Amino acid sequence: MTKLGVNIDHAATLRQVRYRGKENLGEPNVIEVALLCEQSGADGITAHLREDRRHIVDKDIHELKSRIRTRLNFEMANTEEMVSIAENVRPSYICLVPEKRQEITTEGGLDVKSDIHSIRTTCDRLQSRGDIQVSLFIDPDISQVEAAAKSGAKLVEFHTGQYAEHYADPDRRHDELIRLQKAARLAAEMGLIVNAGHGLNYQNTSDLVKFIPDFFELNIGHSILCRALIVGIGQAVAEMKALLQPATP
Repeated sequence: MTKLGVNIDHAATLRQVRYRGKENLGEPNVIEVALLCEQSGADGITAHLREDRRHIVDKDIHELKSRIRTRLNFEMANTEEMVSIAENVRPSYICLVPEKRQEITTEGGLDVKSDIHSIRTTCDRLQSRGDIQVSLFIDPDISQVEAAAKSGAKLVEFHTGQYAEHYADPDRRHDELIRLQKAARLAAEMGLIVNAGHGLNYQNTSDLVKFIPDFFELNIGHSILCRALIVGIGQAVAEMKALLQPATP
């Protein structure tokens, strides 16, 4: 069954609206949110430490690593600062993502093909001790899959933004599902573990896992936290987890 990673970035966003620079005094407590997600069935916790620290801050990453019981997926840009932090924290997974200061959320996949040498160096450096696995957040393009396989990364996470954006259009939805399916099959054939995420919600996730049941993990955050405002974080996680159950024959 496809696993569920819960991204808690926007729990931190809510805290930072009022308590930026005073995180110790602020709410919600992102560690408590993460622990509740785990108790409700999350298989992992994802957090993105951005260069501008707009939501998750350094203290959150260190506390998440020490307190959660599943695994930490640490999203970060491929910079010396972030690589050094990752070496110190030693999370289970590092997911390298593109990052722009002006964007609201990650807008597209990492261009591995154009930056293969730098990414290969980072993969080798982070995976050298054997307790970290590196994932690359990429668009479901064949050339990017091939580059990812050459980089030394152990996983890819496909950016599902185009699928989510065009979900209401049946033809475009089908085209994006086919695109994701082809990329996922190639990645698996090349020995990569295949994840996906971005823009997934309680409407479009079911179709994705029915069409492509072989994703190892889906990373979902915003939709779960929005649902939690209505039903609570425990039920919101449980409802999403239920959507990942394999269909009964």
